Amino acid sequence: MNEGPLRTYLSKRHFDRTSEPQGGDASASSGKPRFVVQIHDASTMHFDFRLEADGVLKSWSVPKGPSTDPKDKRLAMPTEDHPLDYRDFEGVIPRGEYGGGTVIVWDQGHYRPTAHDKKGRPVPFAEALEKGHATFWMEGKKLRGGYALTRFRGGPGSDERESWLLVKADDEHAGDRGTPDPRRARSALSGHTLKQVAEDVAAETGTEEAAGKGGKKSAGKQGGRKGRT
Repeated sequence: MNEGPLRTYLSKRHFDRTSEPQGGDASASSGKPRFVVQIHDASTMHFDFRLEADGVLKSWSVPKGPSTDPKDKRLAMPTEDHPLDYRDFEGVIPRGEYGGGTVIVWDQGHYRPTAHDKKGRPVPFAEALEKGHATFWMEGKKLRGGYALTRFRGGPGSDERESWLLVKADDEHAGDRGTPDPRRARSALSGHTLKQVAEDVAAETGTEEAAGKGGKKSAGKQGGRKGRT
């Protein structure tokens, strides 16, 4: 894999300590673009919203998580591109490493770009993102239907930090459920909560404290668990 798009991702991580994927898995790409939504209990709890495009996962940090209610406008802050095989990452990033904390795969599936120009012609997803407004249809285990990402601050030529809004379309899959409590939410891969995943990793690695929050500091590489798509 060309490491160019992943340069920032790779530079922030020490792979002798973290079990996060380094990329380069040729089997990670597929005909239909995929997405993943991960819950990340780092220094602040948030959801990571990732969409496959141009051979990487375009990523946003969504503090309150995606909502099924079209009335909710969720702030989405762009982060570095991630490798495609990050879709399956679930486990614990060690304390002291970038993004230290527990990660679960809350939802995953495929998505279909739906952006069109004024003449009704399809617009490539990467181009729609570059222009600052991308619409797409999600087919996940928990998230389904239309969504839109819209940039409202920053962007090319701007000195402001880039900021987006993630909004559910008002379609047959819309509802008023909002977003679940992240501490009670369960993984789409294992069915486990954040706490249970941290406990599983601690048991597997023999560490006293794997989640990186409070208690004794554990040394060495923390565990990750690769699930099935």
